[in-house]
Amino acid sequence: MHVLGIESSCDETAAAVIRDGNYICSNIVASQVEIHKPYGGVVPELASRQHIRHIVPVVDRALQEANLNLDQLDAIAVTQGPGLVGALLVGIQMAKALAYIANRPIVGINHLEGHLAAVYLLDGLPPPPRHLALLVSGGHTAIFLVNGFGSYQLLGSSRDDAAGEAFDKVAKLLGLGYPGGPIIEKFSEVGCPNAIAFPRALANSDELDFSFSGLKTAVLNHVKRVGIPQGESLADLCASFQRAVQDVLVRKTISALQRTRTNVVIAGGGVLANHSLRHGLEAAINNEGAKLILPPISLCTDNAAMIAAAGTQRILRGQRSDLSLNAEPRLKL
Repeated sequence: MHVLGIESSCDETAAAVIRDGNYICSNIVASQVEIHKPYGGVVPELASRQHIRHIVPVVDRALQEANLNLDQLDAIAVTQGPGLVGALLVGIQMAKALAYIANRPIVGINHLEGHLAAVYLLDGLPPPPRHLALLVSGGHTAIFLVNGFGSYQLLGSSRDDAAGEAFDKVAKLLGLGYPGGPIIEKFSEVGCPNAIAFPRALANSDELDFSFSGLKTAVLNHVKRVGIPQGESLADLCASFQRAVQDVLVRKTISALQRTRTNVVIAGGGVLANHSLRHGLEAAINNEGAKLILPPISLCTDNAAMIAAAGTQRILRGQRSDLSLNAEPRLKL
């Protein structure tokens, strides 16, 4: 069974072909980082224009690398939301056109479910039906209790900025460029994570929600007091900020683990490309006698393989969309 996945929710134009729900035949991503870098963040109209330029060649390349033509596909999966409405529409219109031409079923996929489904693309057994899922990306920070594919109970989410958004805004404040996550991580490698006592919002709360806007404001106030640091002081600030984000994510995840009495945590989302966070989560979860399952970095950041993986699961369950499928920029999981 071959499923073509298409992803265009933000600033990556991606297409992939998955066989039998777990084998990656191709996984193509066209990045827009250089387009948006001068603005310090994603500009929605520019993103939509780039998707229009990239979508056809990206899909063509995905099919070529999979050694398949359109008629050999069994189904097409496409991100329906959440995301930027103009960006989503480019991928959806492409998917609908291909489904119509090839007379193949189409299914709309929640981008967040795509991140959670990346685990199906790993070697080994499928995830246990009941587990915790931690999603940390530029637009979302949330913990879910998963009771099987398609059954998600939201335990906590960000009340304001997502973790990835906080990284980008702090990097912009410090004049470091975009995207903020990799840049701050690089400076953090030579900095002291205990140099500055930044706040950990909601750290002692019984709730599993997150908040990062106060941390961002604390960095702003620090810069107002001492100016934009340089050299060792800049590295210390980055490391202290990164540790503050990491501490909150780890504490909330461990609290959810203890509360739900689960023994497996699956994590995903672009912020999980951060090596310090990956190692910190793994150490804390292992200390609880539980297991952390982390996709490789290429499957944590936005990609179409995860959309095809989720689409395969939906198709196998008999679910289909029709050609009235439309973008839902605020789609809930």
